[in-house]
Amino acid sequence: MSLTGTPFLVTAACLLVVAFVLPLALWSRLRGPALVRGGTRVLMLLFAQITAITVVFVAVNNANGLYDTWDDLLGTGDHSGAAADLGPDGTGGQKLSEQPKQPARFTPVTDARMGEGVRVTQLRGRISGVEGEVYVWLPPQYDDPAYRDKKFPVVELLPGYPGSAKAWFGALEVNKQLKPLMEQGKVKPFILVSPRTNLLGDQTDSGCANTPGKVNAETWLSVDVRRMVSDTFRASDRAADWAVGGYSAGAHCAARLAVAHPDRYRAGVSLSGFNDPNGEPAALTAATPELRRANNPYLLLKKATDAGKPPRTALFVSGAAGDGYESGTALKSVAKEPTTVRVVKLTGPHGTSVWKQQVPEVFRWLSEQVGT
Repeated sequence: MSLTGTPFLVTAACLLVVAFVLPLALWSRLRGPALVRGGTRVLMLLFAQITAITVVFVAVNNANGLYDTWDDLLGTGDHSGAAADLGPDGTGGQKLSEQPKQPARFTPVTDARMGEGVRVTQLRGRISGVEGEVYVWLPPQYDDPAYRDKKFPVVELLPGYPGSAKAWFGALEVNKQLKPLMEQGKVKPFILVSPRTNLLGDQTDSGCANTPGKVNAETWLSVDVRRMVSDTFRASDRAADWAVGGYSAGAHCAARLAVAHPDRYRAGVSLSGFNDPNGEPAALTAATPELRRANNPYLLLKKATDAGKPPRTALFVSGAAGDGYESGTALKSVAKEPTTVRVVKLTGPHGTSVWKQQVPEVFRWLSEQVGT
């Protein structure tokens, strides 16, 4: 039974009702020695507590898109592949542009919470070796005959950790919110792409980085997924037509990828993120001071700026005080043209309810930055 499916939630709710009724019906009717009666009553109470906790967990998990599968929850799944050392640029010397196209096969999703039009494929990265699902939503203009010769801009969307690739379409309802805005011409017709980021089977966050021998997450996101999308759909492969966005740990990843790879992304969106990987203690990139420095978007941007090579990238950073705002002001303090940083101060909790409200503003901003 699926962890995120309605059947599991209904089953858990039914068991909770049973757990509530059992003590009322049987408490005074139990027979036998006092020890047996006492033990049975304790078991009934434990059953009630466990089912109550389960219902709350399932409801919270479904609302926030934390764990997609039982393997993710239990730490028994591994999507990393062999994780060869791919060098500084993450390509291992391979040039995808010289390889034949390999369009992926997509099927419609069956999860009604994700709305209409979302499709999914299982992708094995040709360079990263990572294998996982990738969700795609096409804008309403995609099948319009007037756009048959157009290549569309793309936004790659990353969840937090733990987090499901479904969350942007489920909890944040990005496609439901953007469809009318795209139809009205208030937002550009972006292709939306959400790949799996929970890649390791030991409950460790990859930090969206390449770690030889562990996982090549950066290559998976910024090379393999990009190439698959441009091979399969009428999607532009120009850096000027691509953006990457995320929330929480995914926000950190988005900012770092945008700063480190202006040759792949024109813009990055960070919602309640952090610069220092130590903000996510479970991340591989937080293991040593060297890794923390190498994967800190603030330090990456400062280094490039100090060297007289500020990247041509635009960053949108939002967060509350102590929850992403300071990360944005730090990035802005070292940014020089052509780098631009927009910082938005928020109030509210660190949660999907806040990030969901930002979707229209974020995509209006992206419409000004990407595809121009």
